[in-house]
Amino acid sequence: MIETSTIDAVIGSTAYDNDGDKIGKVGQVYVDPDDGRPVWASVNTGFFGTSESFVPLENASWDGNDLRVQYDKAFVKEAPRVDVHGELSTQDQESLYEYYNMNSGYSGADSVSGTGDVRYADTGAVGGPGQDTSGPNTDSAMTRSEQQLNVGTQKVQTGKARLRKYVVTEQQNVTVPVQREEVRLEREPITEANVDDALSGPELSNEEHEVTLTEERVVINKETVPVERVRLDKDVVTEQRTVTEDVAHEEIELEGDGTAQGTGRDRL
Repeated sequence: MIETSTIDAVIGSTAYDNDGDKIGKVGQVYVDPDDGRPVWASVNTGFFGTSESFVPLENASWDGNDLRVQYDKAFVKEAPRVDVHGELSTQDQESLYEYYNMNSGYSGADSVSGTGDVRYADTGAVGGPGQDTSGPNTDSAMTRSEQQLNVGTQKVQTGKARLRKYVVTEQQNVTVPVQREEVRLEREPITEANVDDALSGPELSNEEHEVTLTEERVVINKETVPVERVRLDKDVVTEQRTVTEDVAHEEIELEGDGTAQGTGRDRL
């Protein structure tokens, strides 16, 4: 059973069925108007919280974080649809008691009531101990809250870059000068300068003279030499981006005939 002191924590918590399957978020808690004992809870069971179902808090347990009820998730989702705003009438309760096969005397009263938090039927005040409006243990002040937009950045990986080296073969044309020797026949007349050489041999003879010819040939030799160093580096580029998001805030209105200058309603 859920204690009265834990109602504030139960509201907004997650409800699980008897097999540990998630049912949904607890939206409201309905209490016995006589003793404030929690009797029913409404749970968001539809997609995106579009539907609410009532589940009894009898034999339910609270572990400080989650609410666990003694019914199957599918069974809770099929419970009779009841308006979650205002009081649970006797007829509404009887319909729920019949569905859950419970004794209707459990509530101890003709009806129990609730709001987005908790409503006590004897005063009609919205909220209970610990809430921001007048109640048994609160003062007369109301807390106004608003959402504040906190924008930050998060580093995410967008890609990778790597260096890869591979061999490319290409043809180069280089012109190289080469030399070769050729035979040239020269004839010179007998003169006083060479007559002695001309008469130094026999008068008539058979002779041979041989000349060796040479030429240059192209020799190719390849040498691998370093030409440059290549590395990867990163530059940080800063740019401005505008984000748009809705933020909500609460406004407090003062209603009544006793407002300043008889306006009847002031907005704070």
